[in-house]
Amino acid sequence: MKTQVAIIGAGPSGLLLGQLLSRQGIDNVILERQSGEYVLGRIRAGVLEQGMVDLLREAGVAERMDAEGLPHDGVELAFDNRRVRVDLAGLTGGKTVMVYGQTEVTRDLMAAREATGGTTIYEAANVQPHGLESDDPEAKPYVTFEKDGETQRLDCDYVAGCDGFHGVSRRSIPAERIKEFERVYPFGWLGLLADTPPVADELIYARHERGFALCSMRSATRSRYYLQVSLDEKVDDWSDARFWEELKRRLPEETARQLVTGPSLEKSIAPLRSFVVEPMQYGRLFLVGDAAHIVPPTGAKGLNLAASDVNTLYRLLVKVYQEGRTDLIPRYSETCLKRIWKAERFSWWMTSMLHKFSEEEDFATRMQQAELDYVTSSEAGLTTIAENYVGLPYESLE
Repeated sequence: MKTQVAIIGAGPSGLLLGQLLSRQGIDNVILERQSGEYVLGRIRAGVLEQGMVDLLREAGVAERMDAEGLPHDGVELAFDNRRVRVDLAGLTGGKTVMVYGQTEVTRDLMAAREATGGTTIYEAANVQPHGLESDDPEAKPYVTFEKDGETQRLDCDYVAGCDGFHGVSRRSIPAERIKEFERVYPFGWLGLLADTPPVADELIYARHERGFALCSMRSATRSRYYLQVSLDEKVDDWSDARFWEELKRRLPEETARQLVTGPSLEKSIAPLRSFVVEPMQYGRLFLVGDAAHIVPPTGAKGLNLAASDVNTLYRLLVKVYQEGRTDLIPRYSETCLKRIWKAERFSWWMTSMLHKFSEEEDFATRMQQAELDYVTSSEAGLTTIAENYVGLPYESLE
């Protein structure tokens, strides 16, 4: 098999990259180790930055998002038994976010790829890229994989590693050629999905002495709630009744009274970490999304950062194939990392300001309280939150 761009991973970043490239006539093949049904079954984020919304429209896959998604022009912070609204649109010149589940984004991208006849090979085992770096300018990389018990080879010009934190792409780079930066947080998020109306029209990020809570949604009838829990907690120990009761404790009293409870559709616990690898490329391999970076979900940046990587790589490859601009290839990593570190900072800051780190009232606790009081009583502080939450501008390659 031959193609121009081999994409490892059929999550939203791999599918979005493939869709954008196909629309520019750049041939690509996607390899995915799981089944399509498994990929669609992942429960993930649902807040899309303005930049990602625009990119999905550019990719021609926004029809259902625009019809069913929920545009939000504000977000709320809750603390001291009150709520403060951050006017996203008013503070950013009209920019907003879109609440539309990652599962639905993936579904739309899958349908678009099927409609255009793009090649996606699911259940491809033992995927491994080769020949990524060579002194021979004529040498090209290739990817081997197993399908139906047979080993196959995919020759290509470039490899996009969109296969997540645990994927093969980053592990294919020699350890001495990259550096990893990581912070692991001493808690996780217990998430619950339920077919109940959201407690508010906009997301609520709540700081409480018992721990952080988040009120989110997937639609006007499906809610997603989160509680900060210790890393030794087990999902089985959290009945629906216990979850709802704890959530009510952490919300302002008036908000708690408005909460509609119901049976959970899914519950899970996710640990929190910040992670970045530098550089994000090795020869003709480009790392995209979670393969290169992880953010705590507090800033709603994970999927959106992947989209900004896709934007950079897509525009780079268009320049390469349409204008012969191979000089831009070394700029991929530095261009992506400018935006990534700013998003890492925002996610770390939001996490640090809103979560409980100690059982005791200490200096750090007082600093959290002072920070929240300042940013919510200052237009400059509120603007800082709004600008970052809707998403900073995409970086240019030139």
